[in-house]
Amino acid sequence: MMAAVAWRRFGRSIRAVAWSFLGIRSKAGLDSDHAQVKPLEVLAVGLVGVFVLIAVLVAVVSWAVAK
Repeated sequence: MMAAVAWRRFGRSIRAVAWSFLGIRSKAGLDSDHAQVKPLEVLAVGLVGVFVLIAVLVAVVSWAVAK
């Protein structure tokens, strides 16, 4: 039961970070995120997201330069 709650909260953190990467978020959604997610979780998900984004960009540039 506790694991399901933790995964749901983690999913909310991922969704909040994904929306912030896109820069599209309503005021109601932002307020909802502030009430439901913990700042440390958002920070961790955001850092992982940045590293994934950088890795994808490096891979795309490497692929484009190799051709």
